[in-house]
Amino acid sequence: MPGVHAEGMQFPSFANPEFLFLTPLAPAIAWWWVRRPRPAMRFGDTSLFAGSRGWRARSAMWGGATLRGLACMTLILACSGPRLPDLRTRLPADAIAIMMIVDISDSMRDPVPWPGGPEVSRLEAARRAFKLFVLGGESPDGTTFQAHSSDQIGLVALANVPETLCPLTLNHSVLLKVLDGLKPVPPSENAGTNVGDAIAEAVIRLDASSGAKTKVLVLLSDGQHQQLRDAILKPRQAAQHAANLSLKIYTIDAGPDPGATPPAEVEERRQGRDNLRAVAEMTGGRMFTAPNGIDMLAAYKEIDMLERTSVSAPQYRRYFEFYWWCSAAAVVLILLTHMLERTLWRTVP
Repeated sequence: MPGVHAEGMQFPSFANPEFLFLTPLAPAIAWWWVRRPRPAMRFGDTSLFAGSRGWRARSAMWGGATLRGLACMTLILACSGPRLPDLRTRLPADAIAIMMIVDISDSMRDPVPWPGGPEVSRLEAARRAFKLFVLGGESPDGTTFQAHSSDQIGLVALANVPETLCPLTLNHSVLLKVLDGLKPVPPSENAGTNVGDAIAEAVIRLDASSGAKTKVLVLLSDGQHQQLRDAILKPRQAAQHAANLSLKIYTIDAGPDPGATPPAEVEERRQGRDNLRAVAEMTGGRMFTAPNGIDMLAAYKEIDMLERTSVSAPQYRRYFEFYWWCSAAAVVLILLTHMLERTLWRTVP
């Protein structure tokens, strides 16, 4: 039976909780000790034992009953195996592993509307939406997100050379700290957007993970993959690898509508959007168009609803066991009972 813990505190669990059904046996033994028949002796003159049935007799009777009941209770606890989990060895159980791919090309500097506030860069809008997806909470437009606290989440930066900035982790504070440090690549360093290799990088990370019930990729980009050299994978080739491993990819096209771009870029934008749509369809995912902050929030909310799974209680590799403490306490109580009954609580008969 796995340990249960709340924020800021831990609660014990039991390796063999079925033994707790024997708990009523402890008060039953104490009651039997009080009510049990006692041996008697015949004397012609009871004045010889005057005062022997006073406080000492009552202490022997109720003290012995209490200590025996406590000894029985501690033995039951020892058999049930009380323990506390070592939180440093926590394992996900029936959760989701999510690799997030975020485009950091120079085009992510372009301003987009954000609900309830001034325009922000496309990357900043993606950052805010992703934070709500991970931590949960209410967005400025009233959209409510549930936290993915039990899910492993990682981050890949999408640029000329994709880079895993944060591997799959349950430590979301570290993940979001890395996310806060994301900045668009300067034009002088931005030689292209390598969507295919970014997908391949995330697939490798997901395939190597263990313990998650579901594994998905979320790719956010303006959709403009650029073939920089012959050695890299094209988006559809990388998507095929993901499909072969039963990994689902959700794509979010954060770029403008092809019709709203300059004539020289219309075809490139259309191809970029078609690539993202094909990647999602090949892997059983979905593509979302999100040219502004409201649509980004809606896309993440839809993905959140599609990829929710029941999570069982956390599991741990190691526990701090306390059964031997309970066993030792039972032995001490039994010895103490016998010692007191032969000294301080001794009565006649």
